[in-house]
Amino acid sequence: MSQLQSITIKGYKSIRSLVDFEIRPINLLIGSNGAGKSNFLSAFKFLASVVGDNFPVEVQVWGGPDALLHYGRKITPRLEMDVCFKYEQNPNLQYRGRMQNGYKISLEPTRDNEFVFVQEVPWLYVEGHHRALEYSLGPGHRTARVTNDQNDASKKVSAHVKEKLKSWRQYHFHDTGDTALVKRPNRVYDNDRLQEDAGNLAACLRRWAKLPIYQSNYQRIVETIHLVAPFFSDFVLRLDEESEMIDLEWREIGRPDSTWKAHVLSDGTLRFMCLASLLLQPEHFLPDIVIIDEPELGLHPFAINVLAGLIKRAAETKQVIVSTQSVELLNAFEPEDLVVVERENNASVFKRLDADDLKDWLEDYALGELWKRNILGGRPKP
Repeated sequence: MSQLQSITIKGYKSIRSLVDFEIRPINLLIGSNGAGKSNFLSAFKFLASVVGDNFPVEVQVWGGPDALLHYGRKITPRLEMDVCFKYEQNPNLQYRGRMQNGYKISLEPTRDNEFVFVQEVPWLYVEGHHRALEYSLGPGHRTARVTNDQNDASKKVSAHVKEKLKSWRQYHFHDTGDTALVKRPNRVYDNDRLQEDAGNLAACLRRWAKLPIYQSNYQRIVETIHLVAPFFSDFVLRLDEESEMIDLEWREIGRPDSTWKAHVLSDGTLRFMCLASLLLQPEHFLPDIVIIDEPELGLHPFAINVLAGLIKRAAETKQVIVSTQSVELLNAFEPEDLVVVERENNASVFKRLDADDLKDWLEDYALGELWKRNILGGRPKP
């Protein structure tokens, strides 16, 4: 796993300046509405888009540079981001010893409402060397120049970083309405990775159920859903041979001859199915950083406790970043897992909790209770 060590964000949405912020295996963001939790999560999606194939178009979809810059270009003329990964071995590089690499960009808005790169620098530090090796890819362009060309060391670093960033996904399973994609038929061969809205959940489940190497993951998903929804027996993963489409269908305990579609499930049950499938899927399908926005929506407290266990399990091999408003979810974690987000002087401020500072409080109260009592911060301020 390629673990992220820290991230620097300057001038992005509500984040005026966040420098070398440490990313740990579990990162639970708490704070009032509008504090900036979702903006922090979306910064990872933004970086994945920067090195993707359609960055200029996606900037327009997000509302253009002024919607992404902190209070627009008049206040913030430049957006900067820098990610730093932990030391690791990379046998493809010509340098010996452990290496640490990263990627930094500076973007400025143009008159035609686009972003132009002022700077794009994949960088590499090799243990034992006295300086970082930086490879400036030049200013003035509108798309990232990180490349998969393996002809020289600098481009190898670029490709390594590019693949890391492109894998980042922000998952949200809030849409469970009648037109939600998870409730609609999806193409059975669209099963490489679970989509961010679980629109291809049925196709992925079918793949995991059919291939012996993934069947243990599939069974674990089914058993975990049954814990939260005891009436649930199993999925029915039938393929329409003619259209090559598949629906999300399931069976109920005690009624083996009856098959139900996803639209008869409660919103909370369907969301938990998506969450369990995401966090219990085969490990190599999960991105190195799993980002989830308010996963507790519509879940029973027992389901939230089970979800906490799934997050901890995923964090054994991946890094998990979650924004939450759930007291029950906080109670299942340690102080060092929490990041308090507050709005100060019209900017988001991020603070990771220190267990030593809360030692006396934790003898009598759980973390969620301390948050309710406003001991941790992250509450609305007048």
